[in-house]
Amino acid sequence: MIIAVTYDNGNVFQHFGKTEAFKLFEVEDGKILSSQVISSNGAGHGALAGVLSNHKVNLLICGGLGNGALNALNAQGIEVCSGASGDVDKAVADYIHGDLVSQGSTCDHHDHECGEDHECGGHCGPQLTMEGKNAGKKVRVHYRGTLNDGTQFDSSYDRNEPLEFVCATGMMIKGFDAAVVNMEVGEKVNVHLMPEEAYGPADPKKIISIPFTQLPGSEKLEIGQPVMLQDMYGQAFRVTVKDKSEDTITFDMNHEMAGKELNFEIELLEVL
Repeated sequence: MIIAVTYDNGNVFQHFGKTEAFKLFEVEDGKILSSQVISSNGAGHGALAGVLSNHKVNLLICGGLGNGALNALNAQGIEVCSGASGDVDKAVADYIHGDLVSQGSTCDHHDHECGEDHECGGHCGPQLTMEGKNAGKKVRVHYRGTLNDGTQFDSSYDRNEPLEFVCATGMMIKGFDAAVVNMEVGEKVNVHLMPEEAYGPADPKKIISIPFTQLPGSEKLEIGQPVMLQDMYGQAFRVTVKDKSEDTITFDMNHEMAGKELNFEIELLEVL
C-alpha cells in the first residue's frame, strides 16, 4: 500500500490543490517500509490525482480539498482521509494504528481507509475550536483573497471549484473559520484579517543566508522565486528567495502569507 500526504516542511499541507510536495510511504503489514518526498511538479487540483496515480498511491491524507479534486482522486481509485494536520510522519503512523489524530480529531476506523463514504464523513470526529451554528459541519464556500494593495492571491471563483471543509475544526486559518461559523447559506461577507488571525507573524529566525559555494546553481535563482530545498535528512521544504549578494543567497522559510494582513470575500454556498 502506498500512502501519500500533502507535505510542507514536515507538516500536513492544508490545501490539497496548492501543495507543492507529497511525502509517500510504502506500508506493508502495518509497518512503514520506506518513504520519500516528491514534487507536485506545479500540477494543480485534478492534475494532482494523475501525479499520485503515476506513483501508484492508494490513499491520500490531507487537510482540505474541493469536491472536484475529491472526484478526480476517486476516479483514479485513490481513497481520501481529509481533515488531517500536524506532523506528517505522526499522521501516517496514527493512521496505521487506527488512531489518526488531526487537530484533536481521532479516527478509530481499522483496516480500511477513511473517506467521505464512511460514517465519520472523512473528518474523523472533529473537536471544535470555536462555537457557532456551523461549527463541526461540513460547509462549501466560494472565496476570493486579496492583500491590502488589492493584489489577489487566491480565488475559488477563478478555479470554478468551491472549497469544502469542516468549520471550526482547525482546517482553516482562525479568521476564516470565525467568518463562516455563523453565516447563513447564500450570505456573503468581507473580512479583514490581521496576521494573528491568518498565518501568524513572520519569524526572523526563519530567514537564512547560504554561500553560493554550498548550494551550487543557486546564483541563478531570482528574488521572489519559490524553491524546494532538502534538509540533512533528505526531507523537502519550501522556501522563497529573499535576497542575493555577491557571495550568498538568502532564503525565507516563513509561509508566504506570514506577517501579512489578508482580506477575504466569502460566500457560503451550502451546509452539508
